[in-house]
Amino acid sequence: MKAAWSACVMPDVGTQEPSGGRFVYLACLSAENFRIFGPAPQQGGDTDTCLRMGFGPATNVLVGENGSGKTAVIDAIRLCLQTTAGDYYRITADDFHIRNGHRADSFTLTCGFKDLTPQEQAVFLELLTTEEDGRSSLYVTVRAQLIDPLHSSRVSLVTRTGPDGQGPTLDGTARELLKATYLRPLRDAEAELRSGRGSRLAQILAGYPTIKDQGTSDFDPVEDTATTLVGILQRTEHHLSENKAIIAARDDINASYLQKFAIGSDVLRGEIGVSGDATLARALERLELRLFAGSKEWTRHGLGYSNALFMAAELLLLNNSELAPLLLIEEPEAHLHPQLQTRIMDLLRERAGEASDKPALPVQVICTTHSPNLASATPVEHLTLVSRGATFSLAPGQTRLHSDDYAFLSRFLDVTKANLFFARGVAIVEGDAEAIFLPALAKAVDRSFNECGVSIVNVGSVGLFRYSRIFQRDGAQIPVTVACIRDRDLVPAGTPQDMRGKLKCSAEMSAEQIEKHVTRLTAEDSGNVRTFVSDHWTLEYDLAAASWTMATLMHQAVRSAVASKNKWPTAERLAELDNEAQLEVQQWKDSGTSLADAAVDIYKPLRLYEASKTIAAQHAARLLQSTPVTDEETAPLPGGRVRLPVHPGGLTYDSSLRP
Repeated sequence: MKAAWSACVMPDVGTQEPSGGRFVYLACLSAENFRIFGPAPQQGGDTDTCLRMGFGPATNVLVGENGSGKTAVIDAIRLCLQTTAGDYYRITADDFHIRNGHRADSFTLTCGFKDLTPQEQAVFLELLTTEEDGRSSLYVTVRAQLIDPLHSSRVSLVTRTGPDGQGPTLDGTARELLKATYLRPLRDAEAELRSGRGSRLAQILAGYPTIKDQGTSDFDPVEDTATTLVGILQRTEHHLSENKAIIAARDDINASYLQKFAIGSDVLRGEIGVSGDATLARALERLELRLFAGSKEWTRHGLGYSNALFMAAELLLLNNSELAPLLLIEEPEAHLHPQLQTRIMDLLRERAGEASDKPALPVQVICTTHSPNLASATPVEHLTLVSRGATFSLAPGQTRLHSDDYAFLSRFLDVTKANLFFARGVAIVEGDAEAIFLPALAKAVDRSFNECGVSIVNVGSVGLFRYSRIFQRDGAQIPVTVACIRDRDLVPAGTPQDMRGKLKCSAEMSAEQIEKHVTRLTAEDSGNVRTFVSDHWTLEYDLAAASWTMATLMHQAVRSAVASKNKWPTAERLAELDNEAQLEVQQWKDSGTSLADAAVDIYKPLRLYEASKTIAAQHAARLLQSTPVTDEETAPLPGGRVRLPVHPGGLTYDSSLRP
């Protein structure tokens, strides 16, 4: 059991190294029959659908679409460790996994800590598990049992140690030391930082080292001095009790009203003060944290800055943790504009010990996000892609990414490209023209990228496979379909020399040579990643050569692009250009010009840089809105592919991009 756990639950999560000395950190998590995560497989049974994931000691960012399981990961940790805020997690029947219409009656969660120092091992001595390599680890296992399916809240909960939950019970002291700090999504930061009984700010300040010495009163009524918080509170109470206005109001309450409620010889008397008892807890509960931004006068600020202030306060608490400082944060981007999101991630990475000025006790950060800004600001090796109830670490050794790929992606994986982490399908293209035109083309054939959850990523002329390798790995594949779309870069027969450049002509090559050329372009394909090479030359040429309908559309688009080179034409001028192009295509048809020759003439202005491919794509997308693509032109092909439109060797669209 222990060996199986080590192999499945404590995978290699890359080269994250704790800074500022070794410290215990949450290294792994397993969940069986908890929400989206199913049961562990029986011997020779079904596919494993339970959760087995590892964490690094620094920042761990979970990315993925809604409903993929990110929040379930965070809540599983919360249930195992509980949180410093003392918020109660109420388990209901909805937390138990449903499979084939049957709801499980129990679930098991296990958190594993490793890299304990000798001092930490002494603290948890009787609770430790000795691994096969001789190192000591600490496991916390929670088992929940649904007692009565008809009453969803009747659940028994047992928390023990050991990877199989057979170790000693986790006592109160150990549980307090392992508590995590949790920031919920859509948090009310202003309410959390207000004064009041049991306020979050009071809890945070109570753990600050210098605050602990403030619980003793040093109020001197003779000298009327006080320096400690309790002393200041007592001094305030003293002055309130001597204030004439307060005395008058108090006496009026007591004499005119309160004493009249007394029965028999009872004496009822009220006192007006700032707290019921002058203790440190009451003093802290009277404090609130306000934000001043560029002004000496306080004014109410928006949710974004309040959220940033709240996170700063929570990090203050973590900075003074005695053991295993762990921050769980859902959607740190909430209410923050993009630049501030990046600043927040920089701060989290700094506190995790990834910056040059390393803190003495780094904070382990596990957060979820839907923000491409945060995803692009995080090194790829610290990301975990969560998709359809499965987690996929992107750390070195977990993907097909090479060492230099990580360096490349850290420079070029920007906000627009980072949306690939939140998609059900990804189309990777090599230019702006494809990025503009393909979504319009997909929508025209009733396969909208937006409706299908497909992200299009423009990687330019280099690095296409550096991005696709993110989704390639040994073993279980990421359930995201990736299509890499490339030009064939072979010119067809009859292409004028001035358009050929250094490209080879397919007519001058054997079938074997052409196949070898295409195979080289698709050599990186594996798993759910496939490369689609244009049938003849480039996207624009192949579209023009696909049918006379598409030839007309592309001719209109290219002519409009030529006219748009210096100044954007008016709507009237565009209409004239469209009519002229349509007539010219009709003349080609009437004169017997072949579609291939017409496609060369249509593509020529783009090839000779007389017009911009990007502008031509914009016009083509505009024209697609009014150019019907008939059912006949989108007849299905074997393998689920669709030809746009029907023509020998015409462009094809792979319908496997649909979820």
